Amino acid sequence: MNKASGGFQLTLQSLSLVVGFMAWSIIAPLMPFISQDVNISGNQLSIILAIPVILGSILRVPFGYLTNVIGAKWVFFCSFIILLFPIYFLSQAQTTGMLMTSGFFLGVGGAVFSVGVTSIPKYFPKEHVGLANGIYGMGNIGTAISSFLAPPIASIIGWQTTVRSYLVVIALFAVLMFLFGDAKEKKVKVPLIEQSKRLFKDLKLYYLSLWYFITFGAFVAFGLFLPNYLVQDFGISEVDAGLRSGVFIALATFLRPLGGILGDKFNAVILLMIDFSLMIVGAIILGISNHILLFTIGCLLISICAGLGNGLIFKLVPFYFSNEAGSANGIVSMMGGLGGFFPPIVISYVTMMTGTSHLAFILLAIFGTIALLTMMHMLKRNKVSTV
Repeated sequence: MNKASGGFQLTLQSLSLVVGFMAWSIIAPLMPFISQDVNISGNQLSIILAIPVILGSILRVPFGYLTNVIGAKWVFFCSFIILLFPIYFLSQAQTTGMLMTSGFFLGVGGAVFSVGVTSIPKYFPKEHVGLANGIYGMGNIGTAISSFLAPPIASIIGWQTTVRSYLVVIALFAVLMFLFGDAKEKKVKVPLIEQSKRLFKDLKLYYLSLWYFITFGAFVAFGLFLPNYLVQDFGISEVDAGLRSGVFIALATFLRPLGGILGDKFNAVILLMIDFSLMIVGAIILGISNHILLFTIGCLLISICAGLGNGLIFKLVPFYFSNEAGSANGIVSMMGGLGGFFPPIVISYVTMMTGTSHLAFILLAIFGTIALLTMMHMLKRNKVSTV
């Protein structure tokens, strides 16, 4: 067994990302069950759903940097050990404070995303990085696994026992990473301050961060708010809502590698312009419709565009920032995570003030339009011909 094999590390790290995202997203699909045992107001609900995103976003920058310094093996291993504690604490939660505290530290599961996108490109030639990162990004399917499996399991054994079952999976992957992680991974020890100075002078970093704020933010946000939103606004069952949310997440996840492949072969910025145009259409559909069929069409269109867009953007990050990949990956992925933090809160407050969530979806269309303008500017400014 060759631990330094690109294929082996891609498989191990992708599966590790699945587990990290399973833990990161566990609260949202179980919320219909948790809310039966814990008294949660509407505002508290939006905060509880969004709070795992905070640490999961902020830690992506140091995790990306640490991956270059000590290697993916040890960042993943330590992350899994840490995750055991908030998972157990969540299974004991009896108050909103306990839910918020455990949710905050579950953010470690989301932060591991920047580990693989920093490590995996070291094992592949540049022309295959988009595909490799796209395959790694399929680890986002962990969110769909929680959405698909957690509600039906919780309906049988209870949500507390369902949460505790995650302890076994996380502990198993801590052992696998300890045994099979590549301790000899290439290290890049450029001082963080020096990397940051270079990065923050480059306009491309800000553009890529904005784009990922929208695409990955939509992926995270819809995964967070859809289960409870579908139950409350359309009156469907908790299990049905979990399955529908899982379809959204799975579709976006499986299309991510295709985005990477297309980015390897064609101009990724032009493809992103097409992608965002369609996402704007999907957001407008959500912003003007009340029927579940139109709502489903709008969600599926956004899911497709979010998945392809995620893959395209992480083709561009290592292309533009090959010498500062760890920090750049961390910053861009942090912004993507933060993009998932705000929408559930915005939807809650917009609904409270206007009686409907439509304006929140129109805001997504507005942000998408702003992103389109920045893509046009990048094409003109850098004269990108092939990516």
